[in-house]
Amino acid sequence: MALAVILGAISSHGLNSLSDSALNLFQLGVQYQIYHAIGLIAIGIMMNQAPHEKLQFAGRLMFIGIVCFSGGLYAYALSGITMIKYIIPVGGLCLIASWLSVVWAIFSKNKGVRSDD
Repeated sequence: MALAVILGAISSHGLNSLSDSALNLFQLGVQYQIYHAIGLIAIGIMMNQAPHEKLQFAGRLMFIGIVCFSGGLYAYALSGITMIKYIIPVGGLCLIASWLSVVWAIFSKNKGVRSDD
């Protein structure tokens, strides 16, 4: 979340050389990073209250989605390298799958994280 706030401030005050389109992409990355940082906090709270393998999976997917989606938007906005655009939808799919995993965990009958201890 702190990184998203820092990047948001940078986009508002330090990226004047970017085109409007590139700046909009960068700011979209910041928005999605903030939304999903809140999602990670929520998953952490749920894991603390009722540990569940599917929530762990959701958290991992959400983290990967943030890196690929928001990170891809940042990299593309700053560099303009078109190959980077192909990772952004993968990140979006990870974000979608993470939220579906949260719902799956909530309605799943198999509660609890397996302990390998």
